[in-house]
Amino acid sequence: MESKILVKLESISVQQAEHTVLKDVNLTIGSGELTYLIGKTGSGKSSLLKALYGDLTIASGAGEVCGHDLTQVNRKNMHLLRRDLGIVFQDFALLQDRTAEANLAFVLLATGWSKGAALESRIQTCLKSVGLETKGYKMPHALSGGEQQRLAIARALLNEPPLIIADEPTGNLDPETTDGILNILHELAQQERSVLMATHDHQAWNKYPGRVIECIDGRIARYQNSPL
Repeated sequence: MESKILVKLESISVQQAEHTVLKDVNLTIGSGELTYLIGKTGSGKSSLLKALYGDLTIASGAGEVCGHDLTQVNRKNMHLLRRDLGIVFQDFALLQDRTAEANLAFVLLATGWSKGAALESRIQTCLKSVGLETKGYKMPHALSGGEQQRLAIARALLNEPPLIIADEPTGNLDPETTDGILNILHELAQQERSVLMATHDHQAWNKYPGRVIECIDGRIARYQNSPL
């Protein structure tokens, strides 16, 4: 199957306040790719991910994500971009006053689903895909760190996005739990989804090989002969 281009950045620059946090960034990501984004703290990794999901505005250049022109994304239409993305954060970003199932229902309702059997079925399908089919009634604080991150991945999968963006998804987890999360993300890439993961874990791509790119001083560089 021919790879579909999901991310295409051409000489983009991104500013935050008066600072240029990304400059002259070129990057292409196709479907079914597992891509690791590495770099020192402050190198621009998180800024790049935020630009991809619309939290930071492109100051110059051209960018497209899942068919959405990033130069045209604003607060009024950002939800359209977010429907085609799954976002996984290091700190899980779960609603602490709702059960696992209610966390997922909240997202589905916010993205246009109606209450009913189809919504409930989608919730159960996503919980099962990350091994939480018996934990839907639990509050986030009653789940382990690994289970909370699995729930965050289930949330990211709700609308079957072609691209998953994960910002240090194993940063708060122990090594054994980390391996389970990496395995889930690797399997997603095998299903023709693309996964772009920022990470400091240099062991990750040894066990789960993928493309590795590096952020250095706000620019993207090849790493270990990895193509851009």
